[in-house]
Amino acid sequence: MNLNKWYGFLVLATLFLTGCDNQNSNTESSKKQQIIIATSGAPSPFTTINDEGDLTGYDIDVVKAIFAKLPQYEINFEITEFPSVLAGLDSQRYQVGANNYAINEKRKEKYFYSDPIFKNQYVIAVAKNNNNINSFHDLNGMSTEVTPGLNYATALETYNQQNANNPVKIVYSEADLLPVLQHVESGQYDFQLIDKVMLSQFISEHHLNLKIIELSKEDEDRIASPFSYL
Repeated sequence: MNLNKWYGFLVLATLFLTGCDNQNSNTESSKKQQIIIATSGAPSPFTTINDEGDLTGYDIDVVKAIFAKLPQYEINFEITEFPSVLAGLDSQRYQVGANNYAINEKRKEKYFYSDPIFKNQYVIAVAKNNNNINSFHDLNGMSTEVTPGLNYATALETYNQQNANNPVKIVYSEADLLPVLQHVESGQYDFQLIDKVMLSQFISEHHLNLKIIELSKEDEDRIASPFSYL
């Protein structure tokens, strides 16, 4: 990651988002500008609340490293529901969203994106005894549980438009990732689209009886660009 490029981006973006003007710059030069970074506190390992109740994770560490080089700003983190992160950016309540964000054309119309901060590998999670799903094309007619607005939900909605005769059965939910994966494990739902790093961590930490179905590059591209951003 090119931090120098980042610093310049954040300075310009923050000034724009907070509506600062040059007339006030002299009087405010001795004060640190407040920057609020919003996150939902999930999913791990990108943003999470540890056993001590502290906010941590890869995205959080990246933000802290960036602003450690920008002493004119003082940052504070606010934990909110995932849909409220973007809503807060819209209202200028927040200046930065840190939530393992993928990029898509609709979001690009409204938001500034950082340089990529992480490269994802999208996979399918299925129960270990499920032998019916071995690729993206096996998802027709299968069921899944997704959070509205996630890149996975958008990808499946687009796929259903192209496969209206036998679409994926989408159930929208605001449930945390662990119960979502447990629902796949129990057979309540057939699969979950997810990042491989997250899935591997959850399988290891929670001893989930799930297996990982890797995707071709073509099928990964159905979901989103493989990179995540602030």
